[in-house]
Amino acid sequence: MGNRGQKRPESVEELPADKRACSSLEFRPSSSSNSPGQTHTNSPNLAPESQDGGHDGGEMDTSSSASGSVRSEEAEKDSAYGSCDSDDLADGELRFNRDILRDFQRRRSSGDQAKFKKILVTLTEADEVDVSGVLAALTELCEVLSFCTESSLSSLTVDSLAPVLVKHAKHESNPDIMLLAIRAITYLCDVFPRSSGLLSRHGVVPALCERLMAIEYLDVAEQCLQALEKISRDQPLACLQSGAIMAVLNYIDFFSTTVQRVALSTVVNICKKLPSECTAPFMLAVPSLCNLLQYEDRQLVENVAICLIKIVERVRTYPEMLNELCKHGLIQQATHLIDLNSRTTLSQPIYTGLIGSLVKLASGSVVAVRTLFELNISSILKDILSTYDLSHGIPSVNMVDGHCNQVCEVLKLLNALLPTSARDQDVQMVLDKESFLANQPDLLQKFGNDILPILMQVVSSGANLYVCYGCLSIINKLVYFSKSDNLLELLNNTNISSFLAGVFTRKEHHVLIIALQIVETLLQKLSDTFSNSFIKEGVFFAVDALLTPEKCSQLKFPVLSGTHFSIDSNQRHAAKEVFRCLCYAFDNDQFSSASEMENCKLEKDSVHNLAKHIRTKYLTTELLNSEKGLTDILQKLRTFSAALTDLVDMSLHDDTSAQHEEKYYCMLHQIITILNGKEPISTFEFIESGIVKSLVNYLSNGLYMREKVGSQGVSSHYDNVEKRFEVFGGLLLSLSEPLSEDLPLSVLIQKLQHALSSVENFPVILSHASKQRNSFATVPNGRCVSHPCLKVRFTKEEVETSLYDCSEDVLTVDPFSSLDAIEGFLWRKVSIKRTEPTNSVFQASHDMKGPIFQGPLDAGSQGKSPDLMESESMSSEFPEMQEDKDSSQSTPESASNLREMTPGEATSSGETQTVSAEQEQHVSSEAGVKMKTQCPESCSGEDASVKLLFYLEGQQLNRELTMYQAIIQQQIEAEHEIIPSGKLWGQVHTLTYRAAVEPKQTHPQECLQNSPVSAKVGTHLQHAPFFSNIFVPELVAELDKSGPTYDILFLLKSLEGMNKFKFHLMSRERTKAFAEGRIDNLDNLKVAVPVIPENEFVNSKLTEKLEQQMRDPLAVSIGGMPLWCNQLMALYPFLFGFEARCKYFRLAAFGPLQAQPHSSFHNTSGAPSDRRHNAGSLPRKKFLVCRDRILDSAAQMMNLHACQKVVLEVEYNEEVGTGLGPTLEFYTLVCHEFQKTGLGMWREDYTSSTSCKSLQAGSGMVVSPSGLFPRPWSSTLSTSNGIEFSDVTKQFVLLGQVVAKALQDGRVLDLPFSKAFYKLAILGQELSVYDIQSFDPELGRVLLEFQALIDRKRYLETVCGEKSTFDVDMCFRNTKIEDLYLDFTLPGYPEYVLTSGSDHKMVTMTNLEEYVSLLVDTTINAGISRQVEAFRSGFNQVFPIKHLQIFTEEELEKLLCGERDSWACNGLLDHIKFDHGYTASSPPIINLLEIVQEFDHEQRRAFLQFVTGAPRLPPGGLASLNPKLTIVRKHCSKWADADLPSVMTCANYLKLPPYSSKERMKEKLLYAITEGQGSFHLS
Repeated sequence: MGNRGQKRPESVEELPADKRACSSLEFRPSSSSNSPGQTHTNSPNLAPESQDGGHDGGEMDTSSSASGSVRSEEAEKDSAYGSCDSDDLADGELRFNRDILRDFQRRRSSGDQAKFKKILVTLTEADEVDVSGVLAALTELCEVLSFCTESSLSSLTVDSLAPVLVKHAKHESNPDIMLLAIRAITYLCDVFPRSSGLLSRHGVVPALCERLMAIEYLDVAEQCLQALEKISRDQPLACLQSGAIMAVLNYIDFFSTTVQRVALSTVVNICKKLPSECTAPFMLAVPSLCNLLQYEDRQLVENVAICLIKIVERVRTYPEMLNELCKHGLIQQATHLIDLNSRTTLSQPIYTGLIGSLVKLASGSVVAVRTLFELNISSILKDILSTYDLSHGIPSVNMVDGHCNQVCEVLKLLNALLPTSARDQDVQMVLDKESFLANQPDLLQKFGNDILPILMQVVSSGANLYVCYGCLSIINKLVYFSKSDNLLELLNNTNISSFLAGVFTRKEHHVLIIALQIVETLLQKLSDTFSNSFIKEGVFFAVDALLTPEKCSQLKFPVLSGTHFSIDSNQRHAAKEVFRCLCYAFDNDQFSSASEMENCKLEKDSVHNLAKHIRTKYLTTELLNSEKGLTDILQKLRTFSAALTDLVDMSLHDDTSAQHEEKYYCMLHQIITILNGKEPISTFEFIESGIVKSLVNYLSNGLYMREKVGSQGVSSHYDNVEKRFEVFGGLLLSLSEPLSEDLPLSVLIQKLQHALSSVENFPVILSHASKQRNSFATVPNGRCVSHPCLKVRFTKEEVETSLYDCSEDVLTVDPFSSLDAIEGFLWRKVSIKRTEPTNSVFQASHDMKGPIFQGPLDAGSQGKSPDLMESESMSSEFPEMQEDKDSSQSTPESASNLREMTPGEATSSGETQTVSAEQEQHVSSEAGVKMKTQCPESCSGEDASVKLLFYLEGQQLNRELTMYQAIIQQQIEAEHEIIPSGKLWGQVHTLTYRAAVEPKQTHPQECLQNSPVSAKVGTHLQHAPFFSNIFVPELVAELDKSGPTYDILFLLKSLEGMNKFKFHLMSRERTKAFAEGRIDNLDNLKVAVPVIPENEFVNSKLTEKLEQQMRDPLAVSIGGMPLWCNQLMALYPFLFGFEARCKYFRLAAFGPLQAQPHSSFHNTSGAPSDRRHNAGSLPRKKFLVCRDRILDSAAQMMNLHACQKVVLEVEYNEEVGTGLGPTLEFYTLVCHEFQKTGLGMWREDYTSSTSCKSLQAGSGMVVSPSGLFPRPWSSTLSTSNGIEFSDVTKQFVLLGQVVAKALQDGRVLDLPFSKAFYKLAILGQELSVYDIQSFDPELGRVLLEFQALIDRKRYLETVCGEKSTFDVDMCFRNTKIEDLYLDFTLPGYPEYVLTSGSDHKMVTMTNLEEYVSLLVDTTINAGISRQVEAFRSGFNQVFPIKHLQIFTEEELEKLLCGERDSWACNGLLDHIKFDHGYTASSPPIINLLEIVQEFDHEQRRAFLQFVTGAPRLPPGGLASLNPKLTIVRKHCSKWADADLPSVMTCANYLKLPPYSSKERMKEKLLYAITEGQGSFHLS
């Protein structure tokens, strides 16, 4: 093929005049991009050079042409954002230009028409002998058509030209005339599309087909294909009837790939409009099309697939034709293409369309069913379905953009492969399928083994109602058609009983009826096997509860009570693609009318009747007895649960709680032994036993059950709570049996996760809006929004007399605005006493009486994009809700000091701050995220009193919700059906308001009582700070406190805290053992902490639900999602996977996720996507920096742009590079500057190894092997070693700005923060003495040993009462404390005095406790608090730091600094692209990969920085690098060994010369990555 393609230019050279016409076609925008001429103009040798420049100006190797093209691209971007300049032209000048243009076009058209007449006369009058005259006329015609416009032609002219051109197209004696005539036909169709019909009437299609059926001249044939492609767009039927499909496919193998694509485009155009009465012509083409599916060209294969999809759609009602399609190998080829391991990648629509074609084939042809079974289709479909549940772990591009449609098509195919039990469709087809499966039981068994586990997994992962119904339908068929023996083997490795028990918690009657059918079938075939299992898993209890709701109330397991059903509360939506009734969801009968689909096939009492039948036939009276029907293990667990609860209650009412500790220990040990024992415990038994509530009650010492917990209550019980966590943690973190692989903690977590997945019923509310529309929200701020608005009428309550009524108007309300914002808008209109509001923002909004009600045509909004309008208006919303309340009064000069910019504040560049656009939108919706334990704002002395109360349908609205959430939440609580999407936005909602009663002034003491994080309690939090927020009075508002979900969440939160602070708890227990004399050696204080991965706390079902919710088009903010999403994310973020939390974080902090370019369907990197996507559509700002003043440049940049929501790009002074590469390097250089010694920012580890110290000292970097942590500064010192503390705080402000901006723009930083710094500065958590080891291991170890001595001294004093008996025991490693000669100064910082006095008193055993306390406080609190606040202040200027509190310290490091390890060597080939002369097997590539594997850590970092601009990879590693790392062959002008590698960092593009040896390559590569750093120039 390639050889033929290369010869084509020679044939073109034979026609000089033709060459000119072809080149003109290339410049026609509407011409086919598949023109052969275009292909030949781009020599393959030029391809690498065309990509050589890169859009960052070329780091070490860039071409000027590429750089120029990039700069033009940047200019286009800049002009897009500054397009207002074009509006400054005067109207008169514009009209003048238009007149000139019209006059020019008029004169040109008249000239062209004259030429056409002349050419027509020449062609008409020329005889057959005058060949040269005809050639000249046709050549001139091609030239005129190349440059003319549609206005130059008329139907009359074309009608006159058509017969003449068709005639010359048949001129077999002269190929040049034929070629030019056909080319003129092509140009004519291109310029004047209506000419296709006129040409068809004169027989052009048969003439062209005749030329293709007997090819004599290749160039003529190629031109025929071009002409047919143009004609087929408007005349597909004429092409079909003339045999064009077979004509273009007949000799397709003789053409180049480009020409083949043109030919297939013709077939696609024809197949898209196949007539209903004609089938034979296109069926002849099926063998050729099936053969073309084996080709490697993706575009070609996709076009062929489209053709076959359309053909199958056309013949789906003709079984004989479907069988014919099967015989031609269509199923084999389609099955190969949908295999995830296929080499050919297809786009999402084509991929889904192919599966849909297999559905139609399997529905109408038994041959297709047999073929698919023989091809092991179940294995392929299993792989596709397995991607459905990946959102909580490794993300997949399959998950977005119609993945649900793909899953539904897979389920339809699985459904079509199995016969239906109904006989109201094609009875013969059903019988044939049954007969085939009956004769091939092994195929059905293999099918079930592949499909059943993944179907159960999909349902359990929180699939939507449509998918759930489809999975259950297939399971029902599998169970129904499998023989008893095969069924027993099929279900042997699956817990179908537990699965069915979970299904019965759904409230949709279609789902319930299938579940009951499965239960009935299993009992019919395998009654003895499943009777006990159904009891153990609670299936029989669930069936009985459908008939006797009164029994349901006695169960803790949430079975359905009664048969009154509403729409499924687990998946409430009104989707267009989901059928109105699920009865028709997977019905393969394509001819059901819309009216039929509205009617449910199920009878009214079908669920009740089937449940009654099962109970009557299979449930005995003993099984239904509440006591006899219980299993032994359930009764045993209930006994322990009751005993533990009684013991806790007893200890609360007497003072002998210490006497119960031994009983507690024994009882807990027995419970853990049972839970971790060999006898399995079902989810039903685990929940129904009440053991979860008992454990929660024990851990909280009964506080959990109380409505309110005062600070005194927590203090009095705190010691007991801490002891219980230590005891329980000690049992859970130790192996109960020597041979056991899992810790009891892991086992308990797994049981809790299964229980939570079974009992939770959080609704997923999807809008299924295909496209968001812009609208204008009058309330609260009068601005354009990118989503629909709610229509609301505000009505005064009837008894209200102190307010005005404003019910005459229906206002559009931003659905994601808070009730506080609505109140601010409404108060000025309804309040009788019109006092001036304290908020100037509301003043400004109400003074705009005209524009605010005039809709989107407001003069102030004209010329602005909706996003900018939204940003400007939203930036003025609720400045008082920012974290820094007083920042609005700060002077402009204090911008770089300790403060936060208010949303509406102007930057020093004169631009309005837009960073808070989405933030302000989320402020209102985040009120529900905050814990209920926070003090009311009145405690801070500000006037935050509520003025209005709002009611919807008589129910007072929760002010913590957005308007949208309030409406949805009320419907959920009332158990009404969710309003369909159209009705929700179309109907007018009536909101009643009345004046609020003035609240009583809340005293600080009351505030303290309502908050568990009080100062009094905080003084005790020396060992486990997570206790400070564990006693939350109200966890999730939607939950029934008496339900098991409440208890499970609380226990999971306790266990997660226990796991996070396991080092604290175990060290505390070891210290206690030393104090009591059970341990004598201080070395024994060291603890071996077992590893419990954080992902064990991730709940896959909730993660999938959150992913579904965030994929909804309406999720433009977290206020557009149900309240449970916000509350669970705030209180239990560990339940969600890391990738889901990353998406939620970006949605909460920055607003809606930016559009991402679509990638090929199979391109699943298996790693988190690169973070740069969120900045895709934001304005970009270039900033010039100086390399010799990096920090100064960073400070200037942040002062100008920190508060603006723009993407920053760096350009270095006197360098040409710009774009991603230089920007990433800039952030890396800034990070290195922050780590230099002499800044006074970081504490150094003086105990590090000599090699480490010398290595970092040589570079002037701070030595901190355990990570960076702030250096303590005394409040009495303003200067130390020539360093001003004010400069230190400014540096921390700048650091906070840089870190936040890097997160916002998606840049990778090279900042090795310690875990303690993440915990304190970003997560806002308290540190304790146990955290010091994480950043200063030696100091932390010594302090813990000192603390152990203090505890022993205190214990001995309590026991002995005399000091003389334990003097020997008070030695520190055989040395008295006094002999250590420690004074009250900070170790390593002698100028920092710990005491207030001037004398440096020595440390003795008497004052050791004071010394340790002061040292710990200085190290993690008093000495660094101002630096931490400075960092947080700078961070908050970009976006609120609180949004990051959903991550752990390890996840923050990954999010901010990317992957610590460069890459896995065995994965290099999977994530590197080789192009332009190199393949994976090229010798230079093999040498390069070996060299990279031989690099040490620092060399790999240098290599990464050389290629990408940053020494670290983004989260997800090499797989998520975007663009993909590409290695191409560098063409050297001289000897390759003398040249150096070069890169384009913006494209992650390495140009590698073909070195003669591996040693030479390594030498040149190391030289390039070491000496080539620090500048960006053109090569």
